[in-house]
Amino acid sequence: MDNKLTTSGLPMLSRSMIWMINFGFLGVQTAFTLQSSQMSRIFQTLGADPNNLGWFFILPPLAGIIVQPIVGYYSDRTWAPKLGGRRLPYLILGTIVAVIVMILLPNSGSFGFGYGSLAALWFGAVTVAFLDLSSNVAMQPFKMMVGDMVNDKQKSYAYGIQSFLSNTGAVLAAIFPFLLTWFGVANTAKKGVVPQSVVIAFYVGAALLVVTSLFTILRVKEYDPATYAKYHGISETDNSEGGNWLTLLKQAPKAFWTVTLVQFFCWFAFQYLWTYSAGAIAQNVWHTTNATSAAYQAAGNWYGVLAAVQSIAAVVWSYVLAKVPNQYHKVGYAGSLLLGAVGFLSVFFIHNQYALIVSYALVGIAWAGMNTYPLTIVTNALSGKHMGTYLGLFNGSICLPQIVASVFSFALFPMLGGSQVNMFLLAGIVMVIGALSVATIKETHQA
Repeated sequence: MDNKLTTSGLPMLSRSMIWMINFGFLGVQTAFTLQSSQMSRIFQTLGADPNNLGWFFILPPLAGIIVQPIVGYYSDRTWAPKLGGRRLPYLILGTIVAVIVMILLPNSGSFGFGYGSLAALWFGAVTVAFLDLSSNVAMQPFKMMVGDMVNDKQKSYAYGIQSFLSNTGAVLAAIFPFLLTWFGVANTAKKGVVPQSVVIAFYVGAALLVVTSLFTILRVKEYDPATYAKYHGISETDNSEGGNWLTLLKQAPKAFWTVTLVQFFCWFAFQYLWTYSAGAIAQNVWHTTNATSAAYQAAGNWYGVLAAVQSIAAVVWSYVLAKVPNQYHKVGYAGSLLLGAVGFLSVFFIHNQYALIVSYALVGIAWAGMNTYPLTIVTNALSGKHMGTYLGLFNGSICLPQIVASVFSFALFPMLGGSQVNMFLLAGIVMVIGALSVATIKETHQA
């Protein structure tokens, strides 16, 4: 029998199904944001030198750049109906490992290793690596299922829902330590031990990851290989044969590469946001660089609130961008990044904790643009062949700039006076370059 089936195009999906395809992303992003927003605080609490923070922040993107193409490569050829289908088995595996690691990470300082000891820092570093490996395994299926199951007319809506759930998860993760402290949970601990407000926040995040992932796992039925081939107008063998990564990259549409250029500058800047926010806020507002002080821990909690502000602003701005006509996508993209650049630059000048709300709201606008446009532009330019592998490879446009930023930080941090605040000036300039590079993008669509 000829496996080449006549394409009928992807069918329209109900809005409830699109929500279910994405719902687990809420829990995954909660876990990811807890890691990114609290990692600097955790490692400095354990006794890490701020000049060495870049080493720890290399681990998450390094895990992503390796794991996500592998997940895409193998899931393109996976069909395990008893475990959910093509992408869902990887979500199940990633969720299980992530939950275990989320319980271990915030307890890195509670095993008697000692403040500043290599054992404590190595335990934390290895735990972070496993958390990011598992988070990447769990995260990628959601991006791929939208590409697999959602037609071009509904794709912007689907990725918009994904962005909404992602930012909602980020809000929850960001405010958990603040709320727990407000409810009376200890926000300080003995030297070298992570406060209970952070530890319990990770436990709550782990529970949320399980619950939301179960919604997607139990409610979504992926297309079998024959149906997938029919809807995408390809043969079943197109994905079963696999694909050489270098060959696929050579054959990637131009939009893949131009969006990658924009992504490089954006994620370079955001790596410094995550690495230096807690220290910069403590330095500028609470006037301390002592990570063991109550003032520093208060700054860490306030960064959680600002991260929530950033995510709320991203949710609101995502709705604004959803109203932008297709022909003005590049204007919305570049404009969002420029506003974000203003937010980055303003952190250097502001010494009032409440004024920083405006700064991080502007950063949230850039975050909305970064989550609204890239995947839509790239998936529209791709056929159904090797969709997972291509999206896994495209994740390199997120991971590689973070790795480069972390490596460069070893030279740039001392060059800029060893000040975490000064790193925001650099990040703002890089974000401006990213906004200007949007002009290189030309949107295309598969017939």
